[in-house]
Amino acid sequence: MNLNAIFQFLTGMDLSTFFQHLANGISLGSLYALVAIGYTMVYGTLRLINFAHGDVFMMTTYFAFYGVSTFMLPWYVSFILAIILTAALGMLLEIGAYRPLRDAPKISIMISAIGASFLLENLAVVLFGGRPKAFPSVKLLTDSIQLGTVSIQKLTFVIPIVTIIFLVGLLYLINHTKTGMAMRAVAKDYETAGIMGVNVNKTISQTFAIGSMLAAVGGIMWGLKFPQIAPLMGVMPGLKAFIAAVIGGIGNIKGAVIGGFILGIGEILIVAFLPSLSGYRDAFAFVFLIVILLFKPTGITGEKIAEKV
Repeated sequence: MNLNAIFQFLTGMDLSTFFQHLANGISLGSLYALVAIGYTMVYGTLRLINFAHGDVFMMTTYFAFYGVSTFMLPWYVSFILAIILTAALGMLLEIGAYRPLRDAPKISIMISAIGASFLLENLAVVLFGGRPKAFPSVKLLTDSIQLGTVSIQKLTFVIPIVTIIFLVGLLYLINHTKTGMAMRAVAKDYETAGIMGVNVNKTISQTFAIGSMLAAVGGIMWGLKFPQIAPLMGVMPGLKAFIAAVIGGIGNIKGAVIGGFILGIGEILIVAFLPSLSGYRDAFAFVFLIVILLFKPTGITGEKIAEKV
């Protein structure tokens, strides 16, 4: 009896199908990781959960959609422009919704974040309409390749590679540049950092811009993988990315990536091995979050961040 037969006997699934599901899980986890990094960067800097982050992710898909469909831009130009516009939107969000309340009680800034989320969702409905739209298809990325008996979309391999590239670039920025040093100083204590000559407002805006850019890349990849966009499409991915950040350890970039991969792979494999639970796929994320909070509240990486008073 060969390995494939043994695996199929134990799991009811052959190895080629398992590896296809695993590839899809890694791809989905990479998307969660990209968005989760934005959550964890903002929290690490301001101790703020940016509840509008999922909606920033959603706005990217519309920027890219109209760039291609209305302005007839090449897809790569439209995607780059969408990332830039999303970074600007993130900075605008910080300046308009969060900066005026920086020294206010935490509950005030949290309410502002929720309000910003609803504003973006309803603004998208007014501007773009509530009817779902088809995201532009890029044949170069959406074509499938055959690996033995398994057919896998090229995008499934591209997404994790893109995630790793951005993660490495971000870690270099934070650990080896003056901008990263300023971000780390502001995250430690922005009042003291300001006294020491750090431009706190500029640094926080840069943090929002970078986090929004990562969400934008995730949004574009999401649109290519699941080519239907709508004003509320960012709600569930945003929640799951937040859960991924908490699972990995909120405030820790590497932890956010780890949490994203765990969540994405777990979702796909649970449905693969237990098809009868496919209707509870979204519930898995929340159940896992509860378990993590019960047994390891600081997340897998175990980084404990003290609240500022």
